[in-house]
Amino acid sequence: MTNTSDKGSKGYLFSIVLVAVIGGLLFGYDTAVISGAEKGLQAFFMGAKDFVYTDFMHGITSSSALLGCIIGAAISGFLASRFGRKKSLIMAGVFFFLSALGSYAPEFLFFPKGEPTFSLLIAFNLYRVLGGIGVGLASAICPMYIAEVAPSNLRGTLVSWNQFAIIFGQLVVYFVNFMILGDHIAPVIQKMAEGINQIMNPGEAQWMIETGWRYMFVSEAVPAGLFTVLLILVPETPRYLAMTGKDEQALHILSKINGKNKAAEILNDIKATVTEKTEKLFTYGWLVIFVGIMLSVFQQAVGINAVLYFAPRIFESLGMGNPMMQTVLMGIVNITFTLVAIFTVEKIGRKPLLIVGSLGMALGAAGVAVTSVSASLPPVVAVISIMVYSASFMFSWGPICWVLISEIFPNTIRGAAVAIAVAFQWIFNFIVSSTFLPMYNMSLGSMENFGHAFTYGLYGLICVVAAIFVWKLVPETKGKTLEDMSKLWKKNK
Repeated sequence: MTNTSDKGSKGYLFSIVLVAVIGGLLFGYDTAVISGAEKGLQAFFMGAKDFVYTDFMHGITSSSALLGCIIGAAISGFLASRFGRKKSLIMAGVFFFLSALGSYAPEFLFFPKGEPTFSLLIAFNLYRVLGGIGVGLASAICPMYIAEVAPSNLRGTLVSWNQFAIIFGQLVVYFVNFMILGDHIAPVIQKMAEGINQIMNPGEAQWMIETGWRYMFVSEAVPAGLFTVLLILVPETPRYLAMTGKDEQALHILSKINGKNKAAEILNDIKATVTEKTEKLFTYGWLVIFVGIMLSVFQQAVGINAVLYFAPRIFESLGMGNPMMQTVLMGIVNITFTLVAIFTVEKIGRKPLLIVGSLGMALGAAGVAVTSVSASLPPVVAVISIMVYSASFMFSWGPICWVLISEIFPNTIRGAAVAIAVAFQWIFNFIVSSTFLPMYNMSLGSMENFGHAFTYGLYGLICVVAAIFVWKLVPETKGKTLEDMSKLWKKNK
């Protein structure tokens, strides 16, 4: 048994971090579940008699959870500061659970079962927004929670596990969607000459239209319920406890994680930086806030989530066999390269991984763009390029952005600053996701695939700009304590 009085217990640390990263899994699960369900959902609402379900409406419905994410991220700082990190995560778990049930049966209590109407569409979107609020809370508070309980020498690795959980959640839901679909087929939606989408061979896809998409959404209730229950067993973070005057509780948790001697030293450092419980957002200058916001903006502006959300459609447009199987393969690649970040972030550092990943993404995006306008290159080149693009993101901007956002802000402004940074992340996620399909489907004269080339060319250019931004403005935080951040930004003020 580990002697917690001298060294602390890594088993205890890992167990509470494991519970926290389930929030990351739910984050990935909730945002990716739409990729398998959206065609059945679209076909279902196309059967409405009181309104015409257009492409624009479907784009909003597919992205409605992101509106909730913006709300959740925006209020995360207030909730985390007012109620604590633990209680805020419990709220997120409840929102996940209710959203899963509501998305499965949006007719509950108020509408006839299986009858698509405009009112039902609104109800469905409200349930998705509720789940999005849970995602927004989890996306901001899970990395914050992990960063505030982790020792400085393990912080980057442990926060990176949150990104692993996000990608693992996406991979799990790809498999779940694939298994739910089974021998059934997804409906084929085709735009007719009059500009209205129609379902081709609806009879063959009837099960997916009526039932399949519902099973995909409700499957999230299982991990959501587990997350909510397990959170009751984990402690509040010692830094939040110290900031609210609960020094004895903070010391007890720090001792279990770091050992008694080290715990007293850490608590003294924490108390030295929280003599004022709240400081104005720009106490440490504008640069720290700008860097945090731009890390979030670039993580989304490089276009990764547009690829993840619409992966089956992209692979289908490239003529690659079973698009769901290609999506699962991409999920496995993503998991593998997220592990690269986890095992190198404390050795190589944050900045080198971000810069190399940005350039790798630019290369992959360029490959897709060139393939789109070159008839001589086979579609498999575009698929490989997408995999390179996605893999490069997964060992860089995917996990490292969350690591930096959770650690670069001084203690006294962390809650508010993280909330602002993550809110910008979801705003740009929504912008990128809602503009992807219109850009991707653009044509220019005889160039039918012009939109494919333009979209990935734009993402590639943004990747290069992101690399320059990291090189010039982002500080290396490897090996620094959270309390060191106050000194770092005061010096750069």
